[in-house]
Amino acid sequence: MKAIKDKVVAVSYTLMVDDGESGKELFETVSEDQPFYFLFGYQNVLPLFEQAIEGKSAGDSFSVFIDFENGYGDYDENKKVIIPKANFKEDGKKNKDVLKVGAVIPMQDDKGNQMRGEVLKVDYLGVHMDFNPPLAGFDLYFEGKVIAVRDAEPVEIEHGHAHGPDGHHHH
Repeated sequence: MKAIKDKVVAVSYTLMVDDGESGKELFETVSEDQPFYFLFGYQNVLPLFEQAIEGKSAGDSFSVFIDFENGYGDYDENKKVIIPKANFKEDGKKNKDVLKVGAVIPMQDDKGNQMRGEVLKVDYLGVHMDFNPPLAGFDLYFEGKVIAVRDAEPVEIEHGHAHGPDGHHHH
């Protein structure tokens, strides 16, 4: 079975990233016994990543280079913002656990879009957050292997994403 639209594909890979200064660094490893499942053809992964896998079968390897412009975009200084500490209060109490440097906090922008922001620092001005994707500005080098390909379940196609190894949600 080949990796094409409406198939669920499991891949293992290593991702090396390069910011153009310090050379390539290992960012992520996905092992063969805990592969990454995705529904093919639904913008769940970077388009070039999908292109590299298209038509491949279980056991095939792939490698793909994706420059930052085709990856997560350039680093945008304008995505660094300062948010008032009051916005983080819950039940009138300051939520100190949340506001740690390096913490990644899911938030919504004013249009209701989900964003993830990393806390850079907290000072008298408020909470300094960076809403750039973690890999913004990085060139990406994927080396991987197709572990499995199966037909997607109707519910997966309806939802537009994979539900794990056998097509069911696991909690």
